[in-house]
Amino acid sequence: MTAAVITGAGRALPATYTQDSVWEGFFAQHYAGVRSAERIFKATGVRTRHAVANPVDEDLSNWGTGARMERYVTEALPLGKQAVAGALDAAGLAPGDVGLFAVATCTGYATPGLDIRLASDLGMPVGLQRLLVGHMGCYAALPGLGAVTDFVTARSRPAVLLCCELTSLHVQPAQRDLEQVVAHALFSDAAAAVVVQPGAGRGRRMAGLVARTDSSTADHMTWDVTDLGFRMGLSPRVPDVLARHVGEVVDELLAVAGLRVEDVAGWAVHPGGPRILDVIRDELGLSELQLAASRRVLAEHGNCSSATVLLVLEELADVDGPVVALAFGPGLTLYAALLLPA
Repeated sequence: MTAAVITGAGRALPATYTQDSVWEGFFAQHYAGVRSAERIFKATGVRTRHAVANPVDEDLSNWGTGARMERYVTEALPLGKQAVAGALDAAGLAPGDVGLFAVATCTGYATPGLDIRLASDLGMPVGLQRLLVGHMGCYAALPGLGAVTDFVTARSRPAVLLCCELTSLHVQPAQRDLEQVVAHALFSDAAAAVVVQPGAGRGRRMAGLVARTDSSTADHMTWDVTDLGFRMGLSPRVPDVLARHVGEVVDELLAVAGLRVEDVAGWAVHPGGPRILDVIRDELGLSELQLAASRRVLAEHGNCSSATVLLVLEELADVDGPVVALAFGPGLTLYAALLLPA
């Protein structure tokens, strides 16, 4: 069977702002009277984030969803193009070499979508196969990666996965809702892409993928389309659900390769928030050093939804040995991927 190997990665980040500046310049007034709001902002572990629409400069909280979707297309196209071009350059491929182009996003929609518009703009083939992975949320990169690696294995042709998320377009009107405060304190914008090639002698090959959905906790994490953009629901019980399942998911993933937790050289854990990272550390018996890449991405970039785990994988580019990627999202769903040296 032909191995599907990640050979290149690229990213594109909009303008950076600090957590302190966005609190002082916008959210302190937005959440005036919500006593714990400032504490929540300071407890996220986030120092800097990125936004195509910084609320300090422009307040989108009363924009309609149609206007937000128009802005999404305008902002996502150049970011997506930069991320994909960077990944192709890193892999040493031309756009015309790509057989499948997959795009994961939950923060904006249009038809024709990013997949069609970017494929045309980049000069990908007219016979290109395309896939849109929509509204799966923070874990979407891993099922997306599973789909493109299956294509590469079956067709022996290269594929590209792009995760592009613009959460800043969905700032909500002020409410005394702590779930909204947490969402506004954590989320950020980014585009990240990877190239997967058949049988490459360098990079990391996909060696396993495990999913687990606990539908009894489906109300713990939601992403609702409203007349004023998309609204996040985020229960404080999410880390407790992850604690119940992550151990068995990782054991199942590693068992197929005859590995144990101690054999893993790198951990790319989606930094949904500091408590989530604490739970993963404690349940798997990891050290803080093993979560350093995830903590660093959270501090420097915030939670960029589906793009985040790809940013963490980039941080681990020089790690020699097995790497486990973990991501979590609505469902409540856990995804785990095992990547081995090619």
